Amino acid sequence: MLIPVILGVTFLVYFILGLTPGDPATLITGGEADEATVEAVREELGLNDPVVVQYARYMWDLLHGDMGESWSTKRDVFKSVMDVMPNTLKLGWWSMVFCIVTSLPIGIISATKQYSIMDNVCMVLALLGLATPNFWLGLMLVLLFSLNLGWVPSGGMSGWNSLILPVFTLGTSDMALLTRMTRSSMLEVVRQDYIRTARAKGVSEKVVIRKHALKNALIPIITAMGLQFGGMLGGAMLTETVFSWPGIGRLMVDAIKSKDTPVVMGCVITITIGVTIINLIVDILYGFVDPRIKAQYKK
Repeated sequence: MLIPVILGVTFLVYFILGLTPGDPATLITGGEADEATVEAVREELGLNDPVVVQYARYMWDLLHGDMGESWSTKRDVFKSVMDVMPNTLKLGWWSMVFCIVTSLPIGIISATKQYSIMDNVCMVLALLGLATPNFWLGLMLVLLFSLNLGWVPSGGMSGWNSLILPVFTLGTSDMALLTRMTRSSMLEVVRQDYIRTARAKGVSEKVVIRKHALKNALIPIITAMGLQFGGMLGGAMLTETVFSWPGIGRLMVDAIKSKDTPVVMGCVITITIGVTIINLIVDILYGFVDPRIKAQYKK
């Protein structure tokens, strides 16, 4: 499904960019060039052709391994994207680690102590995490911990401490969602007969939860993890912009502002491929978590 997904995404994005206001040729020439110069640039870029023709030409070059060059900087698009992709992967990876390390224990505790004060507090915090916009949270964190307290940098990629605020900002909403997913999945599993049997046989509660309940509750949790990690790669634009993080999201935002279509398309295609590969890895992990699924694959 990778090829039809890429075709569908690129088709939509290309045509949406074509409908947005602004003339790329005017932006490239700085807005002060005469009409003849602007028209020459427009003709050179093929902007006078219908959008369908432009899209077909772009896809033909893409099929031959050419993402084109940036209209603004004249740099090769593939090289520009690959230069910043490791930064986005680094941010997404540590955000996912933060999300997993915090959400799984909270979700398990909340499920094992259902309707307790701790459960209610955890669910309220999860609801707040889901309801808080990332860009607003990021700005508030910068205001408090960077400008007022001066504990961490307000932006850029200067060291490990520059990761703290972006990771917390990007991982908060996903942490809240994964916490609720873990709680829901665990509640469904701990009511099963084999859990009651294990407890009746005298197995300790820690072993029951860790070995029997959690392993069988992991399927929906792994699904949520995979979708969230893919969402982090694609949804890091606002976080990277707020914290001036030199990643693919910020590159795409800058390209959208200047209507640099080749760069936008290169970023979109890279993110789409990444998300699709992550979904494939999640499907493969199912077989390792649940032997019944592996048996179905063999059949």
